[in-house]
Amino acid sequence: MAAGRKRANGEGSIYKRTDGRYVGSAFVPVLGGGRQRRYVYGRTRQDARDALDDLLRKAAAGVRRPLKRATVGEYLDYWLDEVVKPELRPTTYAGYETMVRVHIKPVLGRKKLDELGPADVRHLLTVLREKETTGHGGGRRTLSKRMVQFAHAVLRNALSNAVREELISRNAAKLVKMSNPEYDVGTGLDPVAARALLASITEDRLYALYVCAIVLGMRRGELLGLMWDAVDLDGNRLVVRQSLSWVNGRAVLQPPKTRTSRRVIPLPDVVATALREHRKRQDDERADAGDHWEDSGFVFTTRRGAPMSPYTLSKYWRDLREKAGLGTLRFHDLRHTAVSLLLALGVPPHVVREIAGHSDIKVTMTVYAHGNLAEKAAALSQLGQALSGGLLSPVAVSPPERKDENQ
Repeated sequence: MAAGRKRANGEGSIYKRTDGRYVGSAFVPVLGGGRQRRYVYGRTRQDARDALDDLLRKAAAGVRRPLKRATVGEYLDYWLDEVVKPELRPTTYAGYETMVRVHIKPVLGRKKLDELGPADVRHLLTVLREKETTGHGGGRRTLSKRMVQFAHAVLRNALSNAVREELISRNAAKLVKMSNPEYDVGTGLDPVAARALLASITEDRLYALYVCAIVLGMRRGELLGLMWDAVDLDGNRLVVRQSLSWVNGRAVLQPPKTRTSRRVIPLPDVVATALREHRKRQDDERADAGDHWEDSGFVFTTRRGAPMSPYTLSKYWRDLREKAGLGTLRFHDLRHTAVSLLLALGVPPHVVREIAGHSDIKVTMTVYAHGNLAEKAAALSQLGQALSGGLLSPVAVSPPERKDENQ
């Protein structure tokens, strides 16, 4: 808008406050119907004008602002639709939406947003810690500690946005302390067990997928999102550039988990060989399917070439681990196996981080770098031998020379 032009009715107004900040205001549509005056702020007149233009642009596009006296439930619906959905990954939105709908709104949904206090947040967390859900086997169990921590994080993020939009003056969730998230690392496989597993499944149609998981440490979504045009078998490398997820019953491709997750991985011979054999097997499946084949371009697909859902892969993995006698080993523990074995081989942590695509080397070292029981026993045995004289010769230590007190 040209400087100095007077705003027409409906375009809002801007003025300077006594504290030096500039304020813009306009009547905009709100949840529940009707219009209310809303305010935006800026350090300069131009900042306030830009913020007001953004407010009016969203209003013209049909975005309804939450009422000043909205309930927590009304505000969370607005936050999900207008803040989370446009900005975050579909899988992130789906996780937030489920947490809000299933766990947070039933407890806090009718509470007025501007009356929400720390006691209400603590009540929510207490309810969730005692809440029972149905497990995979049909049995009842309480929510995990990680799920309770996630509920707190979702509510904290939502209320932070409400503070930024000046709907509330404080974030009640921030005033309630939660312990740091606990990372369930799992046990992974030692070299002998990993070798035995791969040797026992060479005829499995997804053998190459398991090889990539164990050797390259690729995530499940990265494996399912891998396409042949990202694999260079002549140059022995592949590019991780996308991840496949399943949202509302359909495949969704999205960027990798973090910026560092987008990476180029060299292919050792064992992986390159497995992928070449897999391509031949897929060519046979294409021929068998005929006109029913879906030429999706993915490396790992259904028998008719369609993208494979993570849930289908999880079922395959459960069947395989049961036959192999691997107990409750998770598919993600194959990634853990790759990282742990690389570190055990003495590969520098920064190289392991780049192979695995961790966002921070602290993840590589804190979450994955830990010894197994045999390694700990060997280390303590060495220390015991050292202290008992097996490795170190005893050193005679003379007592300090004492001064004569009469001197």
